[in-house]
Amino acid sequence: MTIPSIGVTSGDPGGIGPEILIKTLAGAGALPPAAYIIFGDPRVIRSEEERLGLRLPLGEWRPGDSAEPGVFLSAAPGPLEDYRVGAVSAVNGEASFRAFEAAIGAARAGRLAAVVTAPVSKAAWALAGHAVRGHTEYLDRLHPGAIMAFWSDRLKVALFSHHRPLREAVEAVRADALVDFFRALHRGLGRLPGGPYRLLLAGLNPHAGEDGYLGREEAGDIRPAVDRAAAEGIPVSGPFPPDTVFLGALDKKDTVAVALYHDQGLIPFKLVSFATGVNVTLGLPFVRTSPDHGTAFDIAGKGVADPRSMEEAVRLAAAFSATGS
Repeated sequence: MTIPSIGVTSGDPGGIGPEILIKTLAGAGALPPAAYIIFGDPRVIRSEEERLGLRLPLGEWRPGDSAEPGVFLSAAPGPLEDYRVGAVSAVNGEASFRAFEAAIGAARAGRLAAVVTAPVSKAAWALAGHAVRGHTEYLDRLHPGAIMAFWSDRLKVALFSHHRPLREAVEAVRADALVDFFRALHRGLGRLPGGPYRLLLAGLNPHAGEDGYLGREEAGDIRPAVDRAAAEGIPVSGPFPPDTVFLGALDKKDTVAVALYHDQGLIPFKLVSFATGVNVTLGLPFVRTSPDHGTAFDIAGKGVADPRSMEEAVRLAAAFSATGS
């Protein structure tokens, strides 16, 4: 049986990334069969193993070998300075960036079918001199048009824009950009199991503008974009009032709600799927998933972090890899 090679990054050493990674892979026997390759500083992995009282059966990853079930390590050493648990720092940011960069490089070279990324701190990346707002923005530079989506059994959400200030996000809502987005989203979803998927688009304004009384964006750009995309055969409808559109996608396996900016989509998603939701990047030549939460510096190092979102991210990466997406 051919199994996928799945890279798993360790995330920010000061957050809960190393903890949820080790908790997840310590139970690798219950995960789908795969070669799980950790990308991170061996010092961080060993330290977290000791803290948790767990030991991973780590083998050395040899990229040229055939994939075998198990857990392996691809060392991505961070800076020599000590890490600070529970705090934002340039050292932590540099370490998490190096691990992520190494894993993405391996995936782009065809050595990995998927990459699962543990949470990082955007502030720590900035302190380390990396002027990028996060994983998805980095991937978008390499593969323009990458789309941030969120996946769970109960709700699926795709974001037209993600880590942008709200003013920028509103200004980006233009007909041509929306049509391009619908095309890219339709292509990306077409490579995933469970489709075909229909798209329900949220409006920008309350009541989706209410015929222009509460905003002109729906009539001027959003509805024309939906009409153009639908005429091309893309199964998109809307715009619908933002306060009800997510109910139309809730518990619908073949339906994706489309939000026009970050919090519009993430508030309902995390409300119903925070512990088990998964961040998925569409539009890449490989699979990329991540837990739907952040670094949780306030509980880092305490051994109490819930690994379920990380576990689901790993499972989803394995499921999507099996489709050749």
